[in-house]
Amino acid sequence: MTASFTVPASRGSKEEGNRDLITAVGMANQTWVTEFILLGFPNLWGLQVLLFIVLLLTYVLTVTGNLVILVLTLSDQRLHTHMYFFLGNLSFLELVFTSVIIPKALANMALGSQTISLTGCFAQSFLYFILGTTEFLLLAAMSFDRYVAICNPLRYTAIMSGQVCTLLALGSWIGGILILIAPTIVLLQLPFCGPNVINHFFCDSTPLIKLACADTWLIECIGFITALLSLLGTLAITLVSYIKIISTVMHVPSGHGRQKTFSTCTSHIIVVSITYGSCIFMYVKPMWSGGLDLSKTVAVLNTVVSPLLNPFIYSLRNRQVQEAVRKAIGQSAGCC
Repeated sequence: MTASFTVPASRGSKEEGNRDLITAVGMANQTWVTEFILLGFPNLWGLQVLLFIVLLLTYVLTVTGNLVILVLTLSDQRLHTHMYFFLGNLSFLELVFTSVIIPKALANMALGSQTISLTGCFAQSFLYFILGTTEFLLLAAMSFDRYVAICNPLRYTAIMSGQVCTLLALGSWIGGILILIAPTIVLLQLPFCGPNVINHFFCDSTPLIKLACADTWLIECIGFITALLSLLGTLAITLVSYIKIISTVMHVPSGHGRQKTFSTCTSHIIVVSITYGSCIFMYVKPMWSGGLDLSKTVAVLNTVVSPLLNPFIYSLRNRQVQEAVRKAIGQSAGCC
């Protein structure tokens, strides 16, 4: 048997002990969140039906367009070039990216359900940001590839070898994962004890972090710095590449060649502007600024519009791709 001796506590120590006891009791009585409720879009029946039809058609077109590009770049020998290698990677990325967000939103609208499990919410948020960051890195690599092809055509094969292209594409995927490791680890440590209503149509980080039952200063700072570096860093590379491309094209003597290149660059810049503009508005700002309803509306550009435009702007307008499509259709018709 052992004896225990207690030193009399001071008044301050007693008060601190009482506060700790109250906090412990409060934590014990809290109900930990096991699922979240996604508010989605305005819950008006007529509007919900219209949104569902538009979203479904957009998703089908996005999947079809990107799937066509992916299949063609793999099967047609004429498209086994560095440029189409990057475009194939972009199409695969867009297929996965849009499938992470849209099917769940469609299912919730069709079934009248708004719930998503805690694990599903974390997984959706994790994949959304990894794929989004990978896309920025891949767009920067693609812009550099076009810069070398147009501004240094004689040295293109020496600079952009097959090994370099593979490393750039692989680096984009690995970089997207590495950049998101720190914020993901911090997010997984946050407790969620209620409320569990997310004012969005998917598990975006901003409304999700606002529901945490803990100090979120650290993850807000990490998220802001991560967004600042990944968005503005890759945007700088992309802008510099296109500025140099336009400067080089200005010296092209052929008016037709100049007009064609300008048309292509303009289309690319429009898609890049939509993608970067929407993400910069949503993430490169303090989390307490701006309304969630406006961010939710802007998110549609990034998750719906941009993945739909990418295959048509980057690939399906190209003569080689159009010829490959006609060839594939002709072969399919011949087989039938």
